[in-house]
Amino acid sequence: MATVEYAHVSFDPDGVPIISGTRTKVVEVVVEHLAYGLEATELHEEHPYLSLGQIHSALGYYYDHKAEMDADIQRTLAKVDEIKADLDRIQGEPPLIKKLRAMGKLP
Repeated sequence: MATVEYAHVSFDPDGVPIISGTRTKVVEVVVEHLAYGLEATELHEEHPYLSLGQIHSALGYYYDHKAEMDADIQRTLAKVDEIKADLDRIQGEPPLIKKLRAMGKLP
């Protein structure tokens, strides 16, 4: 089986795909593309330090590895939710919210 090379995608020491010559992870560009519906030219406006070629290559890598990257994004989002829940449990309700509840301003 032939190995596909992406002109502007390399891997960090942990095997995470990054945009070559930068510290930008491919997934960072992909999440903006998915979450906000930004196309390559719009992503370039948001990240002028990346060339259009780098952005297209990152998106190409994503679409060639979509299932794997989507699963990784979902795992990351689940971990964020877990951390938020732990913080809420540890910190409890913020003092302002408690005060507003005591005053009858919040349910």
